[in-house]
Amino acid sequence: MSHGLDIALIQTRTPATAEAALAHVEPLIRQAAADGAKFILTPEASNRLDQRPDTRRVGIVDEDQDAVVIGLRHLAAELGVWILIGSAIVNSGHAGDARAANRSLLIDAHGVIVARYDKLHVFDVDLANGERYRESAGIRPGDGACVADTHWGRLGLSVCYDMRFPHLYRQLAKAGAVMIAVPAAFTVPTGRAHWETLLRARAIETGAYVLAPAQGGVHEDGRATWGHSIVIAPWGEVIARLDHDEPAVLHATLDFAQVEQARASVPALRHDRDFAPPL
Repeated sequence: MSHGLDIALIQTRTPATAEAALAHVEPLIRQAAADGAKFILTPEASNRLDQRPDTRRVGIVDEDQDAVVIGLRHLAAELGVWILIGSAIVNSGHAGDARAANRSLLIDAHGVIVARYDKLHVFDVDLANGERYRESAGIRPGDGACVADTHWGRLGLSVCYDMRFPHLYRQLAKAGAVMIAVPAAFTVPTGRAHWETLLRARAIETGAYVLAPAQGGVHEDGRATWGHSIVIAPWGEVIARLDHDEPAVLHATLDFAQVEQARASVPALRHDRDFAPPL
């Protein structure tokens, strides 16, 4: 395992079509690579962000036909970098279920997809401000967790709402993840209240780096997302952050010796005990 990695998180305001989304994200990825990043991560819904009932299914295709997936695979190979598409909204491939998948795709420096993860937890809620979200109406949740091998160590995959389920992150860490991706399109009220706190907790609990690229600003469908992309070290300190919701590139350098130090100082991952549930 290498002890240093230059990464970049891409903060976007993704349009409602894949073609426009590729034109939006590609210059930011090129900028990140030109500035030295070897691993570049994009947010949730990097290929399209549209929750309008009459248009949200329009343009959703199979993974291998999506303009952003195709474009970023070519870009990874051209630039010689690894790219995590935080998620792409693509056909799930499950017969009899018309819902899409919210799928993270890890692409190596040859442009090969080396790992896939379908978001496990879908966000259904009625907020006090009148906003209503029914992710389950259009997204088929995944069935399993994923930890992927990279040149620098193991990467745990998660997406947005997953961050509220700490047992998932514990399993990723126990499976060897030294960094965990949490790409997101977080709502503004919950982002303001919980975004950084939850992500710092996940880093502290796992002793892993947490990498959280985010959507930000008001999108074409009227939805507002929080932005504030962030990188958190294994001891829980913030080592890089954006303090706004504008499209941008956020750089950080990861020192994986800090993972070993954090887990040695608080070896909680080794101290689980079976117990009877409360009555």
